[in-house]
This record gives sequence, structure tokens and C-alpha cells, in this order.
Amino acid sequence: MSSIRLLKTFVAVAAEGSFAAAAARVALTQAAVGQQMRALEAELRRPLFERQGKSVVLNDAGRALVPQVRRLLGLYEQMLAPAGDAGAMAGTVHLGAVVSAVRPLIQATLALKARHAALDLHVSAAKSVELIARVQSGELDAAVAVREPGVGKELAWTPLYGEPMVLLLPRKLDESDPRTILQRQPFIRFDPTQHTGHLVERTLRRLRVKPVELLELNSLESIADLVRSGLGVAVVPLLRDARWATDGKLRVLEIPRAEERRMALVQRPESPKAVIIAALASELLP
Repeated sequence: MSSIRLLKTFVAVAAEGSFAAAAARVALTQAAVGQQMRALEAELRRPLFERQGKSVVLNDAGRALVPQVRRLLGLYEQMLAPAGDAGAMAGTVHLGAVVSAVRPLIQATLALKARHAALDLHVSAAKSVELIARVQSGELDAAVAVREPGVGKELAWTPLYGEPMVLLLPRKLDESDPRTILQRQPFIRFDPTQHTGHLVERTLRRLRVKPVELLELNSLESIADLVRSGLGVAVVPLLRDARWATDGKLRVLEIPRAEERRMALVQRPESPKAVIIAALASELLP
């Protein structure tokens, strides 16, 4: 199956961005990778790369080919599944998650791997917008992302769970009214350019409060660490995997009629890995 080897090398080049990095990934020399890519271009009768000195980048034809190649490789891996077990799952699946959902996703992949040893599952972390773009391009088979209205409408979304917005504060603060706390304490805001930041702003407007801002961050765990240190308070989604309620230095206050961050598993329609992704979704559901 020489063409399969060429396609696997092509996917590695697309993911790594260079022949040299792809060579390490597929255990070939850089020269061998270049030779394979020239052979693939000859077989398909069109150039797939723009060569700029020592660097190469995918051209329009190459970028369009990536999701098609990933689908073909997915089907090929399904063909390799043991014939004696109709329920067995096999093959390589590339997954992504926002940082706060990495642990639940890894736990789900480990549970699935324990039942299907032939599965090879890879997990990476990024922002939701980046994850959705990588699913659209075919670089990822699926991702746990924040479901944002109007974003990724052409993709298939499986709802997983909701994370209500809460007020996170140092345990030493005795006050229990969210509005009063937000008026009196330094406020640590999540990045307002992100969807989670929009939910924070809508929550503040619902409470009719404009807090005194200390700083902005794009990491929920970093925000929690600052609150834990007594430097301020924050409105954040109550992460499914968070242990804030049992943290000796943190308190979690519910917010009446709180906004909710909706988490979902996103994939391309008619994905060749749909059966595996559905099994992962079942592991992730509460």
C-alpha cells in the first residue's frame, strides 16, 4: 500500500509544517519525505506545496486535500480492525479540547482505550476558535469546545454539559451577596474577546454592577490561583472538573439566573471516525 504511506506522510507534513519535522514524525529522512511528496504530486498531477527556499507550505490544492486524505486514512484504519470482533474499534484519532476540558477528555480516552486496545488516541489543547478551525480543516477529528451561537454551523455538534457562571472569591471573605462583593472587591476578568468573556460581561450586566477591574487573563486556572491568593474575585464558569468547592482557600457563590457556558463535542459531518467519536461522547456525558 505505497499510496497509503504517501498519504500518511502528506498528513504529517500538513500537521508539522515542514519536511524536516514531518520526517521525525514518520521515521523517514527529510530527503525521503521530499521524494514521497514529489511522487504524490506526480500521482495527483498537480502541485500541493509552495516551495520558498528551504521551507514549504501547502498551496490551495494542498489545503483542500487535507480533509479528504484524513477521511481516506480513517476508512483504511477501519479496514484494519480485527474481523473477528464486529464491535472493536481501531485506528488513530486526533482530538482537541479547551484547557479546562483536557482532563475529562483524557479520562474518556483512557476508558475507551481500555476496552479497545487497537485505538490510538491523541489529545491536544487550544482555544475554542482554534479547535473549531482545526476540525474544519481536518487536522482534528473532533474537539471538546465551547458552543458559541453562529460559530461552526456547518459542523456536527454533540451537547455534553453546561457550566453555570459563578462568583469565585477567597474563603476569608464573609460577605455572601454577589453584587456587594463585586462592588467592593478588585475584579479579575476573563478575556472579554472570548465567548466565556462575553458570558462574564452578560452576568455583570444582569447583576447591574460595574466592578473595579484589577487585570484581564485568558486562563481560568490562573484566575483561580490569583483569587486563591486573595488578590481579587472573579466571575467564571463552574468547571466540571474543578475542585474549588473543597479548596480551603476558595469559595464558590451561585449567581441567580446565571448565564451558562455550554460544552459540546464538535466534528465534521459524516466523519469516518463517527463511531469512535460517538463512543467518546458517551464517556464524556455526565
